[in-house]
Amino acid sequence: MFRSIKMRNLFLAPFCVWAGIFIFVPLVCIIYYGLTDMSGNFTFDNLAIISHREYYSSLQLSIILALVTTIVCLLLAYPLCLILVDKAKSVGTIIILLFVLPLWMNTLLSTMAWQTIFERDGILNQVLRLLSLPDMTLINTPTAVVIGMIYNYLPYMVLPLYVALSKIDKSIFEAARDLGANSWQTFSKVTLPLSLPGAISGITMVFIPSLTTFAISALLGGSKLLLIGNVIEQEFTVEYDWHLGSALSIILMIFIIINMVITLVFDKSTKEDEN
Repeated sequence: MFRSIKMRNLFLAPFCVWAGIFIFVPLVCIIYYGLTDMSGNFTFDNLAIISHREYYSSLQLSIILALVTTIVCLLLAYPLCLILVDKAKSVGTIIILLFVLPLWMNTLLSTMAWQTIFERDGILNQVLRLLSLPDMTLINTPTAVVIGMIYNYLPYMVLPLYVALSKIDKSIFEAARDLGANSWQTFSKVTLPLSLPGAISGITMVFIPSLTTFAISALLGGSKLLLIGNVIEQEFTVEYDWHLGSALSIILMIFIIINMVITLVFDKSTKEDEN
């Protein structure tokens, strides 16, 4: 028994070293810089700067766009996954593979492709001109950023939701129909509760990167649209103010922790209802 415990600890050692170097140490550095000033004195002034209008507006806009992206991804993923579950396994696997393909492509490249589409003389406006329709101004707008985030993060919603739906016994749906339930009642009373763990995982996997993104908003939003991720990136790379940048990162981590706590609460309540 003791030998097996020692072997298990031995196998855990590389991960503990990796986690300590690349997770714990950077986290400690961020907390240190965020709670100190240039002289190394402890202060909360860096955190209080979020109350300033420009920083608060960036955080508010980031939360709104992240919520919109998450909701749209959820609304798109549910019908898609329901259709795929009813398809033959080989067909569903191929379609899922097509949705996973963007994950294998560099995010910057795929986002730059959308930039080419949305530009004033881009592909979209060229097609509209051929159809004698007015141009659309999407580049450097919140709409363009949301579309870019949906394209990049939709697979993170599809995969866990598809796995959760595929594990549901189809006889449950047949029993619901035999008992007189219509399509909406079957979805709300059977499908939704049973697939909720997958939906919660997808919401977490989409909301967090949407809230912290800066590359997508920089390419599709330009200098006119600054999310909190862009502000943090500028504080580190342009202003070289690591203390302020770290403080804003701490605030962002607080929202991420809140999201994770809410996810754990919903997940726990769902498991209790199943039991």
